[in-house]
Amino acid sequence: MKVCIAEKPSVAKDIAEILGAKQRNDGYFEGNGYQVTWTFGHLCTLKEPHDYNENWKYWKLEDLPIAPDNFGIKLIDNQGVEKQFNTIARLVQNCDEVINCGDAGQEGELIQRWVLLKAKCAVPIKRLWISSLTEEAIKEGFEALQPSENYDNLYQAGTARAMGDWMLGINGTRLFTKKFGQGKSTLSIGRVQTPTLAMIVQRHKEIEAFDVREYWELKTKYKKQEFTCQISRLRSKEKADQGLEYLKNKEFEITSFEQKEGKEGNPRMYDLTSLQVDANKKYGFSADETLKLIQGLYEKKLTTYPRVDTTYLTEDLHPKFPNILKGMRYYSRFTESVLAKPIPKSSTVFNDKKVTDHHAIIPTGVTVSGVSRPEQQIYDLIAKRFIAVFYPPCIVSNTTVLGKVDKLEFKATGKQILELGWRTIYTADKSDVASKDDDVIMPHFEKGEKGPHTPSIHKGKTSPPKYFTEATLLRGMESAGKHVEDEEMRELMKDNGIGRPSTRANIIETLFRRKYIEKKRKNIIATTTGIALIDTIQNELLKSAELTGDWERKIRLIEKGEYQLDVFKTELNTMVRSLTDEVIFNTPSSVQFFQEPKKIVKEKTKRTKKEYSFEDIDCPKCKVAKLAKGKAAIGCKDFGTCGFKVPFILMGKKLTSAQLTDLVSKSKTKTIKGFIRPSDGEKLQGKFFLNDNFNVSFEQG
Repeated sequence: MKVCIAEKPSVAKDIAEILGAKQRNDGYFEGNGYQVTWTFGHLCTLKEPHDYNENWKYWKLEDLPIAPDNFGIKLIDNQGVEKQFNTIARLVQNCDEVINCGDAGQEGELIQRWVLLKAKCAVPIKRLWISSLTEEAIKEGFEALQPSENYDNLYQAGTARAMGDWMLGINGTRLFTKKFGQGKSTLSIGRVQTPTLAMIVQRHKEIEAFDVREYWELKTKYKKQEFTCQISRLRSKEKADQGLEYLKNKEFEITSFEQKEGKEGNPRMYDLTSLQVDANKKYGFSADETLKLIQGLYEKKLTTYPRVDTTYLTEDLHPKFPNILKGMRYYSRFTESVLAKPIPKSSTVFNDKKVTDHHAIIPTGVTVSGVSRPEQQIYDLIAKRFIAVFYPPCIVSNTTVLGKVDKLEFKATGKQILELGWRTIYTADKSDVASKDDDVIMPHFEKGEKGPHTPSIHKGKTSPPKYFTEATLLRGMESAGKHVEDEEMRELMKDNGIGRPSTRANIIETLFRRKYIEKKRKNIIATTTGIALIDTIQNELLKSAELTGDWERKIRLIEKGEYQLDVFKTELNTMVRSLTDEVIFNTPSSVQFFQEPKKIVKEKTKRTKKEYSFEDIDCPKCKVAKLAKGKAAIGCKDFGTCGFKVPFILMGKKLTSAQLTDLVSKSKTKTIKGFIRPSDGEKLQGKFFLNDNFNVSFEQG
């Protein structure tokens, strides 16, 4: 008998179906020589301090640092966890072979290895390693099972990460809480969360300390083209006025006119971080929301494995691309031109050396169905990016014109798109197309030509740095605090980033939950508690993004077999011991922590019934005519041509005016209770949304 252990019940069900294990038992499927069971997240965890020493249950400075000689694991204290583990342990003890079908990544490997270790597995173990959950991918994976030993380095890296987080989290939090918490608050310290918070606090202080200054610039217009004077910004109005007088009554002369044709390179495939960045910019999704949405698409077999940190694909995928593109039926207007020619095997897209665990996130080619509106938005980002990679480059014309008035030099630049190339895919999306300011057709100038001009003064103010948004914070974490725009440089910085793509969203959410940061519109702001905590930490190691990035690099080296876990553990113990001694003996304890000001609760005022007018809303389908309210539905005034309508009663429930307004103006309602499913009369709750064909669909939950 072979026992397969999947990452969750839904994946186990898919695997069991393919293997022919059709009989459902309590906690597993069985049949055709297989038993398919599952975990659900972490069933095991590292032991807590009091599991090693009863005295370590109490938080005392004199006990620090807590450093077990050998780390142990234990079951998470939960009846459901215990029951499922006992099922797995029983199956493992009575089988001939175990197939690890866990999530194909560092954390997934750790979860399964800990369970097998706790279950005292003594039989051979194979590893299923797949990048999507399609039937084809699962079958191919079972035909190419690998020995578990091939992934020992991955397990070692996961172990190093878990031990490091435990050592710094347990010791750091107890250390700073007992030293500075004044018995009132727990001061949470973490390997990733603390340098992330330090980045946010540093930006806050830079903004607070910024000295806004006025400045003046000299400009002039010649043949309706504006030129800027190439001298330093002027700090006084008087000097600007003198400059303006100097320019008057003198001719403007063109000294250089240069046009260069260039290419805007195609965007890269998505890794998790770049997907989270774009989803935040375009739709306002948090990093955590995007991770959940892309995980949902992966489990629905629509996209490949999401927790990846590469923008490259493996070379063996190249022959599969025509079928993937053909499967993307809703994007056929874009894919036809790509399929008309052989797909190039470019090294900027296909490169085995740039892929470790998994390749970039791409569609699987399975036709999209049964997705929510947010999931569709995420899928659309991935699908368009996937296609854009294989389009021709965007051809632009860059123009630079230099001129002078007597001894003062002036400059003007412009860019014009000559051929859209890959930008064709985004022409309907204003946020993805070059702005109008970039696409400027400049007049033609001849070197040496002269003529009258109109000089002027532009007054401006210096701008402070911008607050982090989730998008820019993710980029900052990825590049260890360095501002990096270039895609090639991003790839080189990834080994030194803060955290991993799969954990960054949770780190940000943790900082929100602990009230160290807050969100104002899209901006992430450090709270007074967060600022006070960072000010308390004198040890630069805890706050430094680059040093934390170096730690991340060592974990990656362990994964590659180029660094030893024992060496890492020794360095870890030395670092924590040094930190403990420094804080206890060398850091003053007179630090004041402030409570966040309580929000003023406004007195409740009597609510008045809001009037809704559908006649003022544009039809979401044709976007030309307005809506009209009939006896049984809201519909487009040009219904004969457009055909859009929404009935008042859906699934046995009459929608309120507010719910109908949300549906036609925001494309979805809030969660509504009391629906009745016509087929069996079951009561449901969920949301209505407009699908791609502008018909009403229902999302349960």
